[in-house]
Amino acid sequence: MKISARNVLKGKIVKVIHGAVNSEITLELPGGQQIVSIITKASAESLGLKEGVDAYAVIKASEVMVATD
Repeated sequence: MKISARNVLKGKIVKVIHGAVNSEITLELPGGQQIVSIITKASAESLGLKEGVDAYAVIKASEVMVATD
């Protein structure tokens, strides 16, 4: 895979919840942190995403917000 995004994190899918239109995908990184992504159900099915599958979180954002209490 070649991609221009610099923030690519490899992990394993630990949970998939399909809705009518979208799917919630939870990816666990090697250190135990989890990243959750909402993608279309059609994309999740096309990629064959299911628990136990290795996948990548590709993060491409022009800004990242940080907040505190």
